[in-house]
Amino acid sequence: MINDQKKFTEKELNPLSSLDVWEDDVLERYPEPDTIATSKSTEEYRNYDDPARDTVKEFYRLNHTHQTFDFVQEKRNNYLNFNKKEMPVWEAFQFLNQLVDDSDPDTDLDQFQHLLQTSEAIRRDGHPDWMVLVGLMHDMGKVLCLFGEPQWAVVGDTFPVGCAYSDKIVYPEFFKYNSDFSIPEYQTKYGVYEKGCGLRNVNMSWGHDEYVYQMMKDHLPEEGLYMLRYHSFYAWHREGEYEYLLDDHDRSMLKWVKLFNPYDLYSKNPEPPDWKKLKPYYEDLVAKYLPATLKF
Repeated sequence: MINDQKKFTEKELNPLSSLDVWEDDVLERYPEPDTIATSKSTEEYRNYDDPARDTVKEFYRLNHTHQTFDFVQEKRNNYLNFNKKEMPVWEAFQFLNQLVDDSDPDTDLDQFQHLLQTSEAIRRDGHPDWMVLVGLMHDMGKVLCLFGEPQWAVVGDTFPVGCAYSDKIVYPEFFKYNSDFSIPEYQTKYGVYEKGCGLRNVNMSWGHDEYVYQMMKDHLPEEGLYMLRYHSFYAWHREGEYEYLLDDHDRSMLKWVKLFNPYDLYSKNPEPPDWKKLKPYYEDLVAKYLPATLKF
């Protein structure tokens, strides 16, 4: 099992120019209607050239090679104790802002402003306040990069580990490099799981989705938790794969995951949110649902 980051070069740790390049690729693969993109059409978003897409391909080669069943267990054991850092909620946003992305072609805003744009788009459409909070918190898990995790263990389309890979996962050809590919038990339809076991019993590839879900699981309604936990599981919510692992609860939650994703992908625009005006609302919202400090 590969678990020592010192074995990787800087390019292998961070093949993307920024974390947002992964979302750029998602937008190219799954274009959405123009109802949320207010500053320009969806066709104008994520205008990257071919070398950028080649970088995404290299990202997924690394992701699919190293996201093994054992790797996921290691990261869960390491991070889900939440014993790395504890901060007031608003300080946590400043911590996240250390990931300011200078290469994003769609915005020069910091991470917190992007989260505000997402949450404000949700609020503008009249959704419940807990969903507004999902928009505000959904990228908090990207702080994993600040703890030294490589990009391919923070972002990227997620997928189940410990069972056969769907050919609808992006770049499925790279799974042949994964050591799990040679473990017969992991390459059967159900693998280590049972038919209809439910996604809550399935180990997903490690990244910011699972991390922020675990951080928020005691503070948000179930619909919001599904949005956080599975918004990168495109093989499920966009391609309809892994039906045989779902239970009825997963099926009932699918519509909520589908509802959230466009707000994340298409809410960016160059106009910064007016934090002075928004601050009272969000201070009340955070106080309503979250504790004074967050553990990382």
